[in-house]
Amino acid sequence: MPQGLPRRIKLAFVTQALIGSIVITLGITLAAVIVRHSVIEQRVRSEAEAFWVARAIQPDHRLPVSSTMTGYLVLAGKSDDALPEALRDMEPGLHRSSEPGRMVFVDVRPQGTLYLVFSAWMADQSVLLTGLVSLLLSLLTSGVLIWQTYRTSKRLVTPVSWLANQVAQWDPRDPDASAISPARLPADAGEEVSRLSSALGGLATRLNEFVQRERDFTRDASHELRTPLTVIRVASDLMLAEPDLPPRLERSLNRVRNAGRDMEAVIDAFLILARESDVAPLSEEFAVREIVDAEVAKVKPELADKPVELSVRDEGAPLLTAPRHVLSVMVGNLLENAVHYTDQGRIELLLAQDRIEIRDSGIGMTPETLAKAFDPFFRADDRRADGRGMGLSIVRRLGDRFGWPVTLSSTPGQGTLAVIHFGH
Repeated sequence: MPQGLPRRIKLAFVTQALIGSIVITLGITLAAVIVRHSVIEQRVRSEAEAFWVARAIQPDHRLPVSSTMTGYLVLAGKSDDALPEALRDMEPGLHRSSEPGRMVFVDVRPQGTLYLVFSAWMADQSVLLTGLVSLLLSLLTSGVLIWQTYRTSKRLVTPVSWLANQVAQWDPRDPDASAISPARLPADAGEEVSRLSSALGGLATRLNEFVQRERDFTRDASHELRTPLTVIRVASDLMLAEPDLPPRLERSLNRVRNAGRDMEAVIDAFLILARESDVAPLSEEFAVREIVDAEVAKVKPELADKPVELSVRDEGAPLLTAPRHVLSVMVGNLLENAVHYTDQGRIELLLAQDRIEIRDSGIGMTPETLAKAFDPFFRADDRRADGRGMGLSIVRRLGDRFGWPVTLSSTPGQGTLAVIHFGH
């Protein structure tokens, strides 16, 4: 589930706080190590310098000895037998002793070499306490600042979240722009939120106008397109009722009547697609076999001059409750495509309980052509310009609308299989 903006801001600030805490901790730890080393080195150097100054004044000045420090001196040219073995090979400078918590400072002068062995416990404690206090203060200050910034950001984002919730509750067919009018905005809404509210209000107004125009077009087109087709159909029926019609004229009148009925089915299909999805069209129970037989009868004359065998195999065609002309348009268009792109061989229709298969032995399609087959106005072969002109795009949209998805599979030179699947 996508996260809302306030939650993403909270996660961003929590992440920022964690990263900041880690960086501060590492920084203070590194600084503490550097300060510890510097403090200890300065202290022992001062102790060594004080010893050499005192010895220059009083040659028998005693070595530094205390509860935390022990001194050893090896005069120039003298043996270091009295020096502990662990100190003999040490270079000048500050070293960590083999004894836990102790360190050694080696100071080489022309007069000799001074060894100061001391405990770093006090320095470690001082540096540790200072570092902990600094770390706690830094984390506390960072946490307070981040929390205040988060509160401010959340307060700024709240109007945007409120606006998003209001828009999400809109009815797409009739969005209520008054719900986000400037007078109803939260008190802390800024100028940007007000501008966004105005823009969404304008969009809602234009959307209402568009929906109304679509409704008007659906109503007017339904009336204006049906009226002349009804006249053509009635006139052709009356003329066909006349006795002793010449065969040629009778064939022409039948073609006119069938074309008028096909056009009515096409118009109904387009008007169904133009209606809103929750407005159910008029439905009736019909046999799928009747629809298929009617469409097969329409295309048989087109195969009169082709060596193509057209057959129907019924393995349990179902009864459906839906607008019958929708399935008629879908089957008719797929069958027309099979007829147009098959010059020889077979066209076979298989009727099953859950599907209709239309298989042909036509020119087939390459994978690239098959990927574009459902694009509007796309033709697999531009040289074949005849056909109903609806396109597979409309067939797929009708199928999606009524839960009858359409699939295609094809092999170049071997033919195409179109399947209308009936949902349950």
